[in-house]
Amino acid sequence: MTGRLVVCPTPIGNLEDVTLRVLSALRDADIVACEDTRRTRVLLERYGVQGTLVSYHEHNERERAAELVERMRSGAVVALVSDAGMPLVSDPGFVLVQGCVAAGLEVEVLPGPSAALAALVASALPADSWRFAGFLPRRRGALEEVFGTPETLVAFESPRRVASSLGVLAALDPSRPVALCRELTKVHEEVVRGTAGELAERFAGGGLRGEVVLVVGGAPPRPPGEVDPAAVSAVRRLVEAGAKPRAAAGVVAELTGGSANALYRAAAADGG
Repeated sequence: MTGRLVVCPTPIGNLEDVTLRVLSALRDADIVACEDTRRTRVLLERYGVQGTLVSYHEHNERERAAELVERMRSGAVVALVSDAGMPLVSDPGFVLVQGCVAAGLEVEVLPGPSAALAALVASALPADSWRFAGFLPRRRGALEEVFGTPETLVAFESPRRVASSLGVLAALDPSRPVALCRELTKVHEEVVRGTAGELAERFAGGGLRGEVVLVVGGAPPRPPGEVDPAAVSAVRRLVEAGAKPRAAAGVVAELTGGSANALYRAAAADGG
């Protein structure tokens, strides 16, 4: 008999948000693969679930995935959980799901809590077209590119870097609508809505704590002839890496649909 993988989302804060299907799957599983066995055990003990827990995290993912696939081939049912939310979404699990698919094993995904979706809805920003960026990049140029997306942007951010990231966004577009969602479903849940300029000023002093999700309104269309700052930043980075300025402008223009000449002039002006 062939086993299977059951992907089980877990509460992002409030343990009462676990679903009945997830609890049933955890009870029935032969193995529960979890990011942190201590955190998962708290959830299981809360609901009287007994289970065989094994660690499955970013440092042992490939080795442990191979072991679990072999166990499933022998008939075991494996439940995959992360510390909070849906596995694979900025959490381990991708290697295991890929391994199961390659081995022809069934993968069942249960619905459940998601910090990204909760923040998107709480933001009061358009949810008909949106992009999830995972954790925001640290380099300014890459961050500017992410903030240039025309869809509503949902991203995780470290509380230590929120002030810096909001500062970059405010420099690009101080009027952009933003929602900062902190500690969702927990005792100190907070949703702060405003413009990028307002939030950058409010959180400039740092000191923020807890898990943070930023939701940013989509970048507005640029007037004809106006150069995208993120594209200019990309040209500048290519030049810094050794590319010739005109060649770099041509490559970025081809990818973004902008004007190579305008990008070249803007990058040259920006650099000097």
